[in-house]
Amino acid sequence: MSANHNFNYGSDFLTVSKTLAISKGTIKGILNEETRQKIKESSAIVEKIALSDKAVYGINTGFGPLCTSMISAEDTKKLQENILKSHAVGVGVPIDDEISRIMLVLKLQALAQGYSGIQEATLDRMIWHLENDVIPVVPKQGSVGASGDLAPLSHLFLPLIGLGRVHYKGDIVSAQDVLKEYGLKPIALGPKEGLALINGTQFIAAHAVKVVARFYNVLATADITAAMMLEGLMGSVKPFDEGLHKLRPYKGNQHVAANIRNLLADSEIVGSHLDCAKVQDPYSLRCIPQVHGASRNAWLHLKETLEIEINSVTDNPIIFSEDLTISGGNFHGQPIAMPLDYACLAASEIGNISDRRIYLSLEGNTDGVPKLLMRETGLNSGFMILQYTSAALASENKGLCFPASADSIPTSLGQEDHVSMGSISGRKALQVIENVERILGIELFCAAQAIDYHAPLKSGKMINAVHDYVRSKVEHLEEDQIMYEMMEKVIEMVQDGKILEIALNAAEKEGVASKTVFTDLFENY
Repeated sequence: MSANHNFNYGSDFLTVSKTLAISKGTIKGILNEETRQKIKESSAIVEKIALSDKAVYGINTGFGPLCTSMISAEDTKKLQENILKSHAVGVGVPIDDEISRIMLVLKLQALAQGYSGIQEATLDRMIWHLENDVIPVVPKQGSVGASGDLAPLSHLFLPLIGLGRVHYKGDIVSAQDVLKEYGLKPIALGPKEGLALINGTQFIAAHAVKVVARFYNVLATADITAAMMLEGLMGSVKPFDEGLHKLRPYKGNQHVAANIRNLLADSEIVGSHLDCAKVQDPYSLRCIPQVHGASRNAWLHLKETLEIEINSVTDNPIIFSEDLTISGGNFHGQPIAMPLDYACLAASEIGNISDRRIYLSLEGNTDGVPKLLMRETGLNSGFMILQYTSAALASENKGLCFPASADSIPTSLGQEDHVSMGSISGRKALQVIENVERILGIELFCAAQAIDYHAPLKSGKMINAVHDYVRSKVEHLEEDQIMYEMMEKVIEMVQDGKILEIALNAAEKEGVASKTVFTDLFENY
């Protein structure tokens, strides 16, 4: 998508990739005239309700257990400022400013649909924050993931009323000071606006956006590192047969099996042991499609669920007309909390099986590949201790896999008696993915060393290109050295998507297949 493309908040369909592009400024998010008209109409309805005697939750009543307390017309605006102040009770270090940007994008998409009674000026100010890189500071802890992500969203929108802190020019500063610098006054919130701003799932969903993007890279890179390890350990290609996987036709499994076939096409290493006496490989090699494929399917479930979520109206109450307002539960995070927990488990399993392949590479059971991946061991420990690190990371991930959405603690004096804890689901999933990126970096390091021992035999074109790139940054080792700097280099290759980029560029250059019949399903987000 071109850099000058405009995204129309409230009417265009938002995807993960578009969200990231808008948050980075490569796509411009705007409010078109049709959307602005809907926003004005919804805001006018709320103004009328605020002046009436009819009790409507959050407009002329208190919040939560105070929903039966009527608020006078003259106090309805003060009520909205108070809700931002009283609910800004998050704790812990701030989330990355990138996630705060994503939260703003997602909130704009939800509010601009014209069911929230938000003022046009409020949305324009939110767009101003994005376009001028004045990004609110949001603490990472404090949301229970129901009635909206109340605490983090309150922090996100304190700057609208001249309060709170913002990321600005590399520092964290007072929002009030930045507004003064630009000659801007705080927004005077209208009826319901504070509630509309803080009701919603944008903290959970923003984390899910990052999970989808980073987990995609993990899954694609895992297929490459697994194929490299398969080559290094002279594993059989028979378990990746297309016909075999059609007998159990999970989309993820078939996609992964086809990826491995593409990666190993025309491999001299594969050709060198086609007639060997080995009957079968350990599961971590033989069952790559089944394990990686199951995690692919979990990623797909999260992506499809998230696309519904980020195009939905998730605040409360919902304004249909002056006569129809519904106080429902669209703010409840359960629909994405559970898929995030599923994705967390799925990511952990990618790290778990990668650690098993790392262990296999050290055993010395492959012809030509020495124990501990060095010819002279005893005096040298070789690559032994790298697997300690991958084991520690894999074990840490297992402890993080308890589903946050399995828990619920009543809040709001029992009015909010079942909550999703989805904010914890999102944070944990990202933490697990970061650990898996490190494990895959270690597998890449070990696989490249194992492949070296099969020279002058070559692998497939994509694997050769990845191997050459690794070797351009990290040398082959035959004696003990300090390895952590080398590990950081290969981990960075995984994290920045370079491994996938190198493989795909090689496929295009060499004219070899890099796609499967499921590529559009699993590689577009």
